[in-house]
Amino acid sequence: MKTFMRMLRELYSGPYQAALVFSFTFVAALTIAVGAWAISTTVNNYLSRAMNERVARDAHLAVTFYDLRLREMSAVVSQLAYDPTIADNLKAAASGDTAARQALETEILNKVRGGMPGESYFVAILDSRGVITAGALLSAGGGQTIATPGGNWGGLPIVRAALAGETILASTEIIPQEYLVNINLDQQAVVALLDTPKAAPQPYDPREGTAGLAIFGAAPIFDPDGQRLGVAIAFHMFNNDFTIVDQIKDAAQIDTVTIFLGDLRVSTNVMTETGERAVGTRLSQEVAEVVLQQGTEYVGEAFVVNQNYITRYEPLRDHTGQVVGVLYVGTPQSSFTQLLNTLTEQIFLVAAITILMTFILATPVSRFITRPLKDLRELVYASRRVIEGDLDARASVTAGGEVGLVAKSFNNMLDALRSTREQLIHSENLASLGQLAAGVAHELNNPLATVLLYSESMLKERAEADPDNKDLRTIVSETKRCKRIVSDLLNFARQNQVVAQPTDIHAIIDELLEIAPRRIKTVKVDFVKDFDPNLPIIEGDPIQLRQVLSNLLINAVEAMPEGGAVTICTRTEPPGMITIEIQDTGVGIPPESLNKLFAPFFTTKPMGKGIGLGLSIVYGIVKMHSGQIRAKSQVNKGTTFTINLPIHLSPSRQDAPENRFPVSNDKKTMIG
Repeated sequence: MKTFMRMLRELYSGPYQAALVFSFTFVAALTIAVGAWAISTTVNNYLSRAMNERVARDAHLAVTFYDLRLREMSAVVSQLAYDPTIADNLKAAASGDTAARQALETEILNKVRGGMPGESYFVAILDSRGVITAGALLSAGGGQTIATPGGNWGGLPIVRAALAGETILASTEIIPQEYLVNINLDQQAVVALLDTPKAAPQPYDPREGTAGLAIFGAAPIFDPDGQRLGVAIAFHMFNNDFTIVDQIKDAAQIDTVTIFLGDLRVSTNVMTETGERAVGTRLSQEVAEVVLQQGTEYVGEAFVVNQNYITRYEPLRDHTGQVVGVLYVGTPQSSFTQLLNTLTEQIFLVAAITILMTFILATPVSRFITRPLKDLRELVYASRRVIEGDLDARASVTAGGEVGLVAKSFNNMLDALRSTREQLIHSENLASLGQLAAGVAHELNNPLATVLLYSESMLKERAEADPDNKDLRTIVSETKRCKRIVSDLLNFARQNQVVAQPTDIHAIIDELLEIAPRRIKTVKVDFVKDFDPNLPIIEGDPIQLRQVLSNLLINAVEAMPEGGAVTICTRTEPPGMITIEIQDTGVGIPPESLNKLFAPFFTTKPMGKGIGLGLSIVYGIVKMHSGQIRAKSQVNKGTTFTINLPIHLSPSRQDAPENRFPVSNDKKTMIG
């Protein structure tokens, strides 16, 4: 198993086309093999069921034929028992009257001549003691042998039952050797017991080999006054007589039929390896335990003589219901196995040819499938250029499907990487500028405060008409402007903490719009609110967020010197965040300025109208709130700022001092 897994790893680490060919062939082989196995199993089950059904039919026909012979035997003895000639002459013949005995013999021959087939068909009239008074042995070829009077059969159980009862009996009976000697059938009954594989160690009946098994009929004979005179008997012995088994085989188209005395074959058309009838072989012990000992039928596979058969065994019972023999029908399993093997070979031959065709067809198909993978080479070349620092490298997207998706994803990844890199550079620049601004503001704040203090004092001490007052007012005004610049620098440098609390964005916007008319006096601006009524309360710093919204609204108003409209839109999207859009209808921002919009000290306003820190401060506050801000603009049509803020801040963002911009530990800081 380990070797196989190692081979698989080596294969799949090689050329993709070879892996595809192997995969196609392997999947086809596995599927076809499973299908072939399923078909073979289904056919096997079907044939097994069909064979069992056939054997069951054969057994039914054999039992029916056997029962017919029993009824015919019953009819023969019934005719003799009710014949008045026999009743009139029986008592005299039993007393030794030769004429009466001859009359009985003549009547027997007239009644039963040609009545039943069989080479050992014996008919006799017994007196009230069970002694043979008259009888004859008839063969199928028409031969007739008159039996010698004498010989007491009264000890035979079925004869004893007929002498004691009033009903006609017909059953399968065992006739011991001592009875057969009197009528010269003892030699026909002899069957030599042969060693048989899987048979029981000892015979089922100790009389096996010498006794005869026969279809036996017995009917009591009464005179007109109802006095019992004797018994009419008739039987056909199976030992070494194959008439009935061959008739059943030919009439019912059954492969093999056997009649057992106990567990000994006495009549059969099952052949041995030498081509002889298997008379003298014995029943397998497995079957004997079921049929002979338990008295039930046996259905299924069984070992018969020298091979396995699909069989059915029916118990044969005497007039008392005791099991004395077995009726068997069966068909050799080899014929079924040969058919199944031939069919299985054909199935797997077709499967092998199909697998071979799959392998042959898989080669051009895999070549066609792997053709788009050639574009992966360009993807590799592009990745090498990226490793060398060329973030403008792109993979060509010519193939469709998964390869095309990979190329598109690769290009999108490079776009995101370049954007991330630009943001990182921007953040590092802001961090450096923040540190610089903090130092400059600190150094300038005290001198400016001194200048402002003395200039205001001098202005108060001088008279209104003093010609120097104009210069002093200019000094005070410019000093205050410098103070505002320093204040902006400090605000820019000190954005390092979010004091989070529940914040209503709509309330902040409403507050700003309420005071807007008092601050806007030169132009007419319409404010349009498109609020989401289900906008949730978010976690944020309301003071900082007010500064963000105020700055953006002021910028929007200043971008419309001729007046216009400002639309404020809020939405609860994407999931877990809110969106704020502020759109104006102003002059717009040139495309070349959009990428630098949030850079410190960048401004599109006229000199003296701002130093370019407002949007940088907005950017920093939004980032501290784990949000995003972006702008889109069209010249002379207006600008839209879009802010995404999370509804819930992560714990690390709440009430914890944090540098807004990462500062490199290196002594050199990148400033772009």
